[in-house]
Amino acid sequence: MTLAKTLELLKGRNELRVIDTPLDIHLEIPHLAYAEVKKEGGGKALLFTHPLDTKNNKSFTTPVVMNLFGSYARTEFLFGRDVEGVAVEIEKLLHMKPPQGFKEKVGMLGDLFNMKDIFPKKLKTRGACQEIILQGEEINLYDLPILTTWEEDGGPFITMGQVYTQSLEGEVVNLGMYRLQVYDKNHLGMHWQIHKDSSHFFDQYQRAGKKMPVSIGIGGDPLYTWCATAPLPYGVNELLLYGLIKKETVKLVKSITTPLYVPEDLDFVIEGWVDPEKMILEGPFGDHTGYYTLAEHYPALEVSAITSRKKPYYLATVVGKPPLEDKYMGWATERVFLPLLQTNAHDLIDYHMPENGVFHNLILAKMRILYKGHARQFMHLFWGSGQMSFVKHALFFGEDAPKLTNYEALATYALNRFLPKCIFISEGITDALDHSSPEALIGGKLGIDLTASYSVEKPKVVDSIELLSMIRPFMSEVQDVTQYMRHTSNPITIISVTKKRSLSNVAEILSSLQSYLRIVIVVDAENNDIHNPYMLLWRVTNNMDAGRDILINGSIVSIDGTCKNKYDGFERQWPGDVNCTSSFVAKLKSLSLWDLEDSLEQKYQL
Repeated sequence: MTLAKTLELLKGRNELRVIDTPLDIHLEIPHLAYAEVKKEGGGKALLFTHPLDTKNNKSFTTPVVMNLFGSYARTEFLFGRDVEGVAVEIEKLLHMKPPQGFKEKVGMLGDLFNMKDIFPKKLKTRGACQEIILQGEEINLYDLPILTTWEEDGGPFITMGQVYTQSLEGEVVNLGMYRLQVYDKNHLGMHWQIHKDSSHFFDQYQRAGKKMPVSIGIGGDPLYTWCATAPLPYGVNELLLYGLIKKETVKLVKSITTPLYVPEDLDFVIEGWVDPEKMILEGPFGDHTGYYTLAEHYPALEVSAITSRKKPYYLATVVGKPPLEDKYMGWATERVFLPLLQTNAHDLIDYHMPENGVFHNLILAKMRILYKGHARQFMHLFWGSGQMSFVKHALFFGEDAPKLTNYEALATYALNRFLPKCIFISEGITDALDHSSPEALIGGKLGIDLTASYSVEKPKVVDSIELLSMIRPFMSEVQDVTQYMRHTSNPITIISVTKKRSLSNVAEILSSLQSYLRIVIVVDAENNDIHNPYMLLWRVTNNMDAGRDILINGSIVSIDGTCKNKYDGFERQWPGDVNCTSSFVAKLKSLSLWDLEDSLEQKYQL
């Protein structure tokens, strides 16, 4: 299904908001998309028909499409089927056994017939994505409406690019999604992190001293874009997943200037070659963590061709503080890949990654406990499995726990059985976007085993004003205090501070208050609302490194969720928050385009 056809169908379903007002690709369009996805239910898909580049006095005929996956219903529509049904089908394939008897053989023939369209087909002709071919001096990335999302971004970035690569010998192909910074009219930054397949391919080309071919698709069937994010094992072509889901053969055409094959129905293809000897400073970029990732050196692509349809659409997404479009894309990933995760974790019942834990910062898992230490075994398994290895904090529950998405019930269940001995701290790799660990790419891992039930003594409960007066003599920097889950055996005390020293040892500082405190979390008073639990979870899971920021003293467990600085001996640069630029928000409001409720604007700290 082409992107044009998708938009036509979404319009018929009242799932498309068309913005005919001319808006700038610099901040205006992304800011409006950022507000749209914050609406209850995720808002509508957006079609910007008149993008402008005011800085360069330029207008575009190519419309911009955003928030395409921005709801559960729309994501399932783009799949063309029930997402849970895909997981069931994968599970069936994984457990397929040799047939016993004639009836089972006939049944298996039916299953195999349904798989006939899984494998991509290479065409000998050119595709719709090659109706227009630009090479040489005709190449100009600035002719595409590539967005600059945030004020401190290093430049425009392609954010929904399908990056097609192959190994040095061409035997293994990969489809991934990486942000791509525009440096000039014919160069892009390739932000493939060192743990990603494309980066592994790059290492092969670098050792061989050869340039690496890359083709970047934009648009086409929206499911290609989702497949680019799929955490498949190394060596498995992500387009096989498209065939499995859609029951349609992906038709591929050879790129004009690289040996790579891409879907023929894409809207744009940017082709080029990466010189392994040249690294260019890439970033900063306001990322899906809600923080800027800092500038670092990455490989660069020299563009050798740009091809497109005659009437293409430009697909983009916006990233920043949650909730975002990736909430819904991640939900589909979570559901589809449960059976694959269960192949190693046989007793895993379910797992869930809350969007305000920005996926790699927090995972909740439910399992069948068969023996002592089983949950800790699972922790090691998770931290050693593909993209799961980036997860910083993992909470494990028994099969009698509430549904993992019922946060209130689940938190009550957890806090009524938690003791400090449930905590397990390890060390492992971290995502390149993680800013909190003392050393880049490696940091603390927190596991909490909540599968056993312990008898937990409840603390004395006092109101927040009295608690503040009790804490202040020990912490002069305290600004405010509140408590959550006071009805449980482990109330969570949030303390906001104006930081004057390291606060990694709060459990020791407040040790004389053990009758009143159980779990204590310290955050900066600046940029935090301690009465906003959604954003507190986002902030703390971003800011904490389990190996450094958790301290246990008797019955008190303290977590330092503050921004780290010289007081903590933190030597890396701490990035800033991603925030909307107020003047652009004001303009969008004056045009009656920004219609996000004030309460949501405040809740999500735009």
